[in-house]
Amino acid sequence: MIHSLFIINPSGDVFMEKHWKSVISRSVCDYFFDHQRKASSPEDIPPVIATPHHYLISVYRSSMFFVAVCTTEVAPLFVVEFLHRVVDTFEDYFSECTESIIKEHYVVVYELLDEMLDNGFPLATESNILKELIKPPNILRTIANTVTGKSNVSSTLPSGQLSNIPWRRTGVKYTNNEAYFDMIEEVDAIIDKSGSTVCAEIQGYIDCCIKLSGMPDLSLSFVNPRLFDDVSFHPCVRFKRWESERVLSFIPPDGNFRLMSYHIGSQSIVAIPVYVRHSLCLRESGSGGRLDITLGPKQTLGRTIENVVLEIPMPKSVLNCGLVTNQGKYTFDPVSKLLVWEVGRIDVTKLPNIRGTVTNCHFSALYF
Repeated sequence: MIHSLFIINPSGDVFMEKHWKSVISRSVCDYFFDHQRKASSPEDIPPVIATPHHYLISVYRSSMFFVAVCTTEVAPLFVVEFLHRVVDTFEDYFSECTESIIKEHYVVVYELLDEMLDNGFPLATESNILKELIKPPNILRTIANTVTGKSNVSSTLPSGQLSNIPWRRTGVKYTNNEAYFDMIEEVDAIIDKSGSTVCAEIQGYIDCCIKLSGMPDLSLSFVNPRLFDDVSFHPCVRFKRWESERVLSFIPPDGNFRLMSYHIGSQSIVAIPVYVRHSLCLRESGSGGRLDITLGPKQTLGRTIENVVLEIPMPKSVLNCGLVTNQGKYTFDPVSKLLVWEVGRIDVTKLPNIRGTVTNCHFSALYF
């Protein structure tokens, strides 16, 4: 499975490496660096790179590259998911995942990687189980370990590891029992000049925060589960019941976790919560261009739309933007040609608008 892991910063330095079997030389990363030099952005680097003797599978998170080295063929998505789980664990332990944080907690990071992977195969990846095995760092524990020479690793196995429900520890008790579910949906849509939706699809997640005593057995049902084209579940979900009844039945882990992710394709009716009226006109150099965009609520069922951010990939000919907004603020990156408008909350009495001039190099007239 996974033979080694290299963590690389944006400047191309391998500042941490972990090997679960024999040591693989850092020179294997040269294949990754070759693709990095050819890519225009970190997201353009191929996630899977085949070399004569190894496979390099990488993800880009928190301005760092996590590169896993495999010596045999494996399911790439399996490795990618594990790498994302590693980053999520670091963020859970240290509040953030940066190069300086990893260097500051080298010992804890190595201890976590040792427990998460056994001989190259994923073992313990649940946060609450890991926290029983390895105590999260704090100032008092760090001082005590320095004085006594002890480590953060527990001398006993987590209680959940010995049961058929390894994702939940036993003996959980809370004074106030509560459970929170957050549904997060990302809508990708193509809207024509008149504001009509050409196509739209949704990528959704259900994140949970469960603080319940004992061994709770929960069920979650949907009004119309047939809309889901593709689903991915946490291991706690009973898949057979989902297949037969389309009901989520599960004994949840303790704390925060992602229950499921789903996709709703363009063949379904996707209601977009906002509408965009836009006008972009680019003319030849010297005469400039005009940009005018207005946002408004649409099919919100009376709910307020907040934290709205509009990202506009501009044509490569655009050099700069001189715009005025009646709400929020905007930034334009002349390198990536990305215009980002942070709108915030949409007020129906005064619709957000951004307009102004666009400076471009020599370009024949285009109208969108």
